Amino acid sequence: MKRVLHLDTNHPSLEAGLAALGFRNETDYDSPREAILDKIGAYEGVILRSRLPIDAEFLDRATRLEFIGRVGAGLENIDTAYANAKGVYLAAAPEGNRNAVGEHALGMLLALMNKLHTADAEVRSGLWRREANRGHELDGKTVGLIGYGNTGKAFAKKLRGFEVETLCYDIAPGVGDANARQVAFSEFRERCEVVSLHVPETPLTVGMVNQAFIEAFNKPFWLLNTARGKCVRTEDLAAGLRSGRVLGAGLDVLEYEKSSFESLFEPGGMPPAFQYLIQAPNVLLTPHVAGWTVESKEKLARTLVEKIGDYYKNRKM
Repeated sequence: MKRVLHLDTNHPSLEAGLAALGFRNETDYDSPREAILDKIGAYEGVILRSRLPIDAEFLDRATRLEFIGRVGAGLENIDTAYANAKGVYLAAAPEGNRNAVGEHALGMLLALMNKLHTADAEVRSGLWRREANRGHELDGKTVGLIGYGNTGKAFAKKLRGFEVETLCYDIAPGVGDANARQVAFSEFRERCEVVSLHVPETPLTVGMVNQAFIEAFNKPFWLLNTARGKCVRTEDLAAGLRSGRVLGAGLDVLEYEKSSFESLFEPGGMPPAFQYLIQAPNVLLTPHVAGWTVESKEKLARTLVEKIGDYYKNRKM
């Protein structure tokens, strides 16, 4: 019987589904990396979110490994090139949380444009400031999505309920559809008033939202990032917010994300740009939870089970 090691807790349907496929599930949620490396050679499968990086050393020690299942949208914590060279099947589950991300992005945008987070805080503190909390309507705006895969398409679908024009920019040709018209970046930066990121973390996307990017737009814009924190240079975003080139920012992910986010709040631990963001009234922050819903937890599990099952079914054909 093939053995699967689960390194993170997940929805119980994931283990149940793999068991139904004939795998033996084992869990280790707490052991340090070296302890995992010492025993990983006994397993044909690994399931994880982000607890450990799957690098060349890990893959070399995993001598029987046939698949890695990532309970999430991306594979950036895995050395994909080396895994592919070793014939290890890689399964992520962007289909599982795309709806959650689309809803979260829409919620952040509406909250920003209508100043819901600041108005709520003021009312709770005894302030009744109507004019200061006058908002903007989404209808009539041009919304631009950078990256038009699973989450980009989900967000575009949500926008159909508004009288907006939705544009998308993607390095892959021919991905536009009835919900978003694909355009060149020259038109994208000329027309968009809202920019939402839906890209993986790659050498092309790290630091893509920088000073030059912000200044290239004809109009000031609202920025949403539910993708990866390193896609936005925080220092340049703060400068854009100060100058008014960026009207507001909804950030579910941060450049400064690390294993212990709380260390940023220790003396001397907070970069000045992030200090600005947490004090800015036109910035809305959430802790990387755009795809983190009760429903998506089960959908991610089901998606992985289906992909792993299909992989082994096709191997037998």
